[in-house]
Amino acid sequence: MNNAIRIGLSQQVALKRQMDVVANNLANMNTAGFKLEDLILQEYVMPGASMPNHSAGSNYLSYVSDTGLKRDFSTGEMQNTGNPLDVAINGEGWFTLQTPDGNRYSRDGHFSLDQNGQMVNLSGFPVLVDGEPIQFEENETNIHIAKDGTISTSEGVRGAIGIAIFQNEQLLQKEGGNLFSSPVPPQQAAPENITIAQGTIEKSNVDPVVQLTRMIEVQRAYERSANMIKKMSELKTNSINKLAQVS
Repeated sequence: MNNAIRIGLSQQVALKRQMDVVANNLANMNTAGFKLEDLILQEYVMPGASMPNHSAGSNYLSYVSDTGLKRDFSTGEMQNTGNPLDVAINGEGWFTLQTPDGNRYSRDGHFSLDQNGQMVNLSGFPVLVDGEPIQFEENETNIHIAKDGTISTSEGVRGAIGIAIFQNEQLLQKEGGNLFSSPVPPQQAAPENITIAQGTIEKSNVDPVVQLTRMIEVQRAYERSANMIKKMSELKTNSINKLAQVS
């Protein structure tokens, strides 16, 4: 009986974590470049008590364990903004940003110019162009970003936006500000494989209808587990009370 309650509690812990992940997806459905997350659930089998010469039933207990997150790195819908500093990557690849903790990577191409004329993201981190931050002068106009990432202005060609690619994107580690770090160095995408759209941002790849449906499913599963635990607790209490009345 206690084992059934423990198994139910393990399910509730996993479902609570799943609800947090679904809620985070919904909260970021309008975040540019956000990637859908899902919980990895795994069966954890634990040996139970055994009796000699007893073969009925199973001697193992099956718990639920959440082992991590997986992300859907598929490309989100493209949205035209008309802002010449907004850029989006069609297909694989990541923008490289310079931060105090080292280079970080993002699919959010909503960029702007800071007070010093540097091209930065929403957190103020410089976008790397040819491996270095790019700074525009006050007299530069007509910023144009070609499909291969080449940036040109009224003063001529200024460089090309660096696009990083990873053989296994699941190794990327999420950080704050819609940024990712990588335990392995990235590769530079070949120019012929780069497709960049100016005046466009990549929207989140979260489908709100699917996530709302998922949230309802998780909530109902949690309620069923809670009811099962409640019934098992009541059964245990009733059994103890009846045993106490035996002379």
